[in-house]
Amino acid sequence: MTSQGGTPGRERSGSLTSAEQRQAVKKVFEPIALFFGRLGLTPNGLTLLGFGITIVAALLAGFQLWLVAGIVVMVGGVFDMFDGTLARATGKVGPLGAFFDSTFDRWGEAITWVGVAVGCMAAGNDLGATLSILALSSAFMVSYARARAEGLGFSPGSGLASVGLAPREIRLVVLTVALILTGILGGVAPWDPADPTAGLTTAGNAPFLLGVGAIFVLATITVVQRVASVRAQASAAKR
Repeated sequence: MTSQGGTPGRERSGSLTSAEQRQAVKKVFEPIALFFGRLGLTPNGLTLLGFGITIVAALLAGFQLWLVAGIVVMVGGVFDMFDGTLARATGKVGPLGAFFDSTFDRWGEAITWVGVAVGCMAAGNDLGATLSILALSSAFMVSYARARAEGLGFSPGSGLASVGLAPREIRLVVLTVALILTGILGGVAPWDPADPTAGLTTAGNAPFLLGVGAIFVLATITVVQRVASVRAQASAAKR
């Protein structure tokens, strides 16, 4: 979900998306967000609805309904834009909304990855479950690095959101594509470490493992980029 209290990022460092691109996408969805507002929904209400969508996606993944899970993850990613957009359009931006937004974002992402890992374990694919857990840990560190940096006065506003290869929207896109391709190709199958080549070419194992593995690698690089950015700011402040 987009932060209800943030401002456009001022800082760009190796990100696959820019603050300008994010703002353009938000403008596209503004009429839909306002429509939800006319129905009586508040920004915080939309945040909770978006959280509910992530729970559904996690349950679907846990039951190995990969194609539908990917579609729901995509819907949830789009839905995430509505709460912050509605808050800005109606002048209801505030610290409580921003707190709700970020908190349920992290919670929803965790639940989604748990569902994916459970689905892999149910399919007997320990490698997929392991990669899912690693992707979750790195994704959380991306968010933590930003929150901790901003709490200490680095990258004010949402400046650090533009730093790094894989902010949340990129991770959602990669996960969506991986899950949909996995479902189309027959789902995740058991992976035997004694015969890894067969495991990678069975059913949807290849797109799943490549997609989730890419999220882990890109998120890890993003953490390093954000640490480097904060270090550079700290060094500059000493001069």
